Amino acid sequence: MENREVAAVFEEISNLMKILQDDPKWTFKAAAYDRAKRSIESYPERLEDIARDPNRKLTDIPGIGEDLAKKISELIETGQSRYHQEQLAKIPRSLLDLLQLQTVGPQKVRLFYKELNIRSVDELEAAARAGRLRNLPGMSVKSEENILKAIEVFRHAAGRFRLDTAFETAEELAAWLCEFKPVEQVTPAGSLRRGRETVGDLDLLVTGRDHPGTAEHFVKFPGVATILAKGEDKVSVKLKNDLQVDVRLLDRSAYGAALQYFTGSKEHNVALRDRAKRRGWKLSEYGLFHGDKVLARRTEEEIYAQLGLPWIPPELRENLGEIEAAEKGTLPKLVELRDIRGDLQMHTTASDGRASIEEMAEAAKQLGYQYILITDHSKAVTIANGLDEKRAVEHIRRIHAARQKVKGIEIWAGSEVDILGDGRLDYPDVLLKQFDIVLVSVHSRMTMLAEEMTARLLRALENPYVRILGHPTGRQILKRDPFAFDLEKVLDAAQRHGVILELNGSPERLDLCDRHVKLARDRGMKIIISTDAHAPEHFKLMRYGVTTARRGWMEKSGVLNTLPPQKLLASLRPLPR
Repeated sequence: MENREVAAVFEEISNLMKILQDDPKWTFKAAAYDRAKRSIESYPERLEDIARDPNRKLTDIPGIGEDLAKKISELIETGQSRYHQEQLAKIPRSLLDLLQLQTVGPQKVRLFYKELNIRSVDELEAAARAGRLRNLPGMSVKSEENILKAIEVFRHAAGRFRLDTAFETAEELAAWLCEFKPVEQVTPAGSLRRGRETVGDLDLLVTGRDHPGTAEHFVKFPGVATILAKGEDKVSVKLKNDLQVDVRLLDRSAYGAALQYFTGSKEHNVALRDRAKRRGWKLSEYGLFHGDKVLARRTEEEIYAQLGLPWIPPELRENLGEIEAAEKGTLPKLVELRDIRGDLQMHTTASDGRASIEEMAEAAKQLGYQYILITDHSKAVTIANGLDEKRAVEHIRRIHAARQKVKGIEIWAGSEVDILGDGRLDYPDVLLKQFDIVLVSVHSRMTMLAEEMTARLLRALENPYVRILGHPTGRQILKRDPFAFDLEKVLDAAQRHGVILELNGSPERLDLCDRHVKLARDRGMKIIISTDAHAPEHFKLMRYGVTTARRGWMEKSGVLNTLPPQKLLASLRPLPR
């Protein structure tokens, strides 16, 4: 059992406690499960390995006491928790689907269930459309509208999986397949290889000498729930997390053609097939042919070269101008993960992070980074233990002290300062001027009218101490749509004031999205890519930010944190004297 599966069970137990509220002590117990869940998610080692090691203890993990350690061991040994199942039996299972809706938490689920006997998303939608929610405590007509919008987002997201879920699943499956010695190579294709922010299903291309044996080995993967089909060349399964995986067993000689075909996109492939057809050729998953003669199929590069094109990076294959750019020799040289020299948004134990300044700095230094920006929350984000003015000043001192302790990396004092509802910032200028770099973002009142939100952002960008606009659209993938605002006006203002846009690489955000990255690039604007790390393990999320930047055609020159420290600082908005 993987750490994220244990964390998901603990999160569900916490939510069940909040919904049921059968015991006054459950408020504190639910908080304990929440802390444990966060700790498990970011823990660098597999809990299963620790549980099976006689010299290790699960209780050594922060937030894990004896009771929770026993539940983890039970999950690892049996695949489920008896306590979890007992709580699940007390309510309709469909109630938990309501928690997938933005703005709907456990207390609201309890309210809807107790007052209106609402048991499902369909019943909640019917009640909202009938105006039955607005008279409940804490609810209004606007609340009903927000819930209906959240349901629309929920339905649109059904059957989709975040990029990190698909990536991590592909890694696990590839490792499992490679345990079977005849397997030579496992390559993810489809929308995962193109780096799309969500994935509908997973395509894995496998080369090896023993196809029947490979198929038998694959379906024994512990995460397989259902075998959908199993033939000589293809195996389809549904995993326990509901993700469908199609494994295609290939002959090595046709690997390149299959990789190109199954990577897609459909629109890109149609354009390539049309290009081949105009030459009297045929392009398919088996190769590029002139009659019965094979023109190319072993590698993708051969396929593209035969069609008169340079190899096109998978992230660009959406038929959005990449083929025309390839013809003209103007394909961008896309930014790469190895180009990144530092991370410009992260949180420590001062707010809602789980590591100290020094621990974050040491971890970044191990990655070869030259600098980091510490950006703990300002006071408005109370749920994240945001810092008031006094704590912020003390925190700046601690950051300065950490600079002396951790050599070989620049540690800059920053803050993720909240943009308040009227566009003012959560800190006064007298405090803002003490930070090296101020990053501002929106965390509240996201249902404002577009005109109001636009004015709010424009006012914030006018502040002379603002240098970076964090996760500019406020979206959360598969959970919350971007808030409404005039993006063009905000881009104009950012460009005018010299404020840099952040591409937040957290896979729940990827904000800016690829389309907005391309829009900024085409305007000649620079961006930064950060991880919004809350623990050292989160630095690895940079891969998703870089992938999204590549999908937006962004080159190294367009990403400021590919620069060395002093050049980066010199490229930011000059501070008032």
